[in-house]
Amino acid sequence: MARNPKKKRVKKSSKGHQNVPILDGESSEQQPVAAEQQQQPTRNSGAPPELNREMRHCNHPTFCYDDSSLAPISRSSSRLSVAHSTNNQSDFTSISAIYFDVIFWLLRGGKQVWVPGVDNLEDGEELQFDPTAYDCLHAFRLQWPCLSFDIARDALGVLRNDFPHTMFCVAGTQADLGPNNSIVVAKLSNVTGVRRGLKLANPMDADEHDGSDDDSSSDEEDDGKEGRTTSSKVPVLQARMIAHQGGVNRIRAMPQQPHIVATWADTGYVQVWDMLSHVRALSTENPSEATAAATPSLLRQAPLHIFTGHKDEGFALDWSPVNPGRLVTGDCKSGIHLWEPTTSGKWNVDRAPFKGHTASVEDLQWSPTEGEVFASCSVDGTLRIWDARTRSQPAISVKAHDADVNVISWNRVASCMVASGCDDGTFRIWDLRSFKEDSFVAHFNYHKAPITSIEWSPHEASTVAVTCADNQLTIWDLSLERDEEEEAEYQARLKQQQAEAPTDLPPQLLFVHLGQKDIKEAHWHPQIQGLLVSTAADGFNIIRPSNLENLPAAV
Repeated sequence: MARNPKKKRVKKSSKGHQNVPILDGESSEQQPVAAEQQQQPTRNSGAPPELNREMRHCNHPTFCYDDSSLAPISRSSSRLSVAHSTNNQSDFTSISAIYFDVIFWLLRGGKQVWVPGVDNLEDGEELQFDPTAYDCLHAFRLQWPCLSFDIARDALGVLRNDFPHTMFCVAGTQADLGPNNSIVVAKLSNVTGVRRGLKLANPMDADEHDGSDDDSSSDEEDDGKEGRTTSSKVPVLQARMIAHQGGVNRIRAMPQQPHIVATWADTGYVQVWDMLSHVRALSTENPSEATAAATPSLLRQAPLHIFTGHKDEGFALDWSPVNPGRLVTGDCKSGIHLWEPTTSGKWNVDRAPFKGHTASVEDLQWSPTEGEVFASCSVDGTLRIWDARTRSQPAISVKAHDADVNVISWNRVASCMVASGCDDGTFRIWDLRSFKEDSFVAHFNYHKAPITSIEWSPHEASTVAVTCADNQLTIWDLSLERDEEEEAEYQARLKQQQAEAPTDLPPQLLFVHLGQKDIKEAHWHPQIQGLLVSTAADGFNIIRPSNLENLPAAV
């Protein structure tokens, strides 16, 4: 079932081996605290779309924002503001949101929609938001920032939709000194939310859900309200920290055995680890009984395998979704090495690299369907497709961008599609059935800084999430096109409120999430529909936009 054609386009607004949830940079001496919670909800289901289906229409996308410098103002105030809740157990400023029906308004004569990256706040100006932009919004920090993380598959259900959620992830830190770094194995419990759907037809209908400090409803307040479910419990983070020599440039969990984790270190070594004991401990531990026990801040554990054959450090790393244990890694000296698992639990790594790239290999992606095929991108501007049985040259090489190609993503639902993100802020979509230079099927120039990650949704073939050095996380649906009639209706509604809306936003732009600084990666949860996790210099966010429909997950 296609999504609602009237869906709005959006505008919007890092510790040791411990049972205690370590959040927001707090010390291990504190009692367990909850991950900071903001706005939360849920939604309807539909059939997975195809990229070649009939184009759908949309009006407007959703944006969100966070600014700790803006003081919370009650809804009765005549000033417009970004409100953020306070939590005496946390120093992390909560994140505000806006839905394009209520949006960020600027008081300049009349109301004006605030566009991130375009509009600036002048003296005395503040922003108003609508928290119904999110079904789920939480934030947490570890002791150190994490440049990379991965969501680990679990046995809690292949397709999950109802709140609250439990999830597992692994992350690698960027500490002040090399010996202080670690791999973090984390469990987040009671990730709450509310199902909102796409029912806000009138921009002012959301006024009752403004940014006031009491906007988080209790169980008693929400019970019985159609389309809304939540929990009075707060989310809890439990973590184990395993010592890791050097900062972690990239970390990935094996899809078939999520407790097997590979790390790329800034020391130039690639290591594979078995985290099964930590995952089991977290799985059996009761979050409500987590205490700040006197345990070592870092656990010591030997990796299963270490490869020292790369000529430099690197960032590119990917596990094969087809052949369990097969791994490919790339470094900053253009080298790509293939890892083959052995029956003894080790790996054979061919020291002869794949030849082709002339500069740093930035990212690698295995084909979701072909066990011998993977893709690479590089600072040399190319996107290459490789046959793992041939190291002498790539099967296909295309000049994909005019600058460094930072990241790529191979669509797990529509396996002919690959997305690439560039250092110049652009990203492109490629159809491998007609893969040649300048043959991209879509080109987007919305971002104005380097793209730092890109990932197709595992649930919907046409949806992709992008993070950028401009501190935005954007979600795009390539099946959407502009609908002039619906847009005119929307503009008329805004005019009645003496408001102005931008007309130059891409129609495929669904959602913009702000509030994090120096965003590095974002990943969709493979088993929880529409849920995204992002990491940045100031911590992690867990979000589910309210204008994304729940679709059956890809198996």
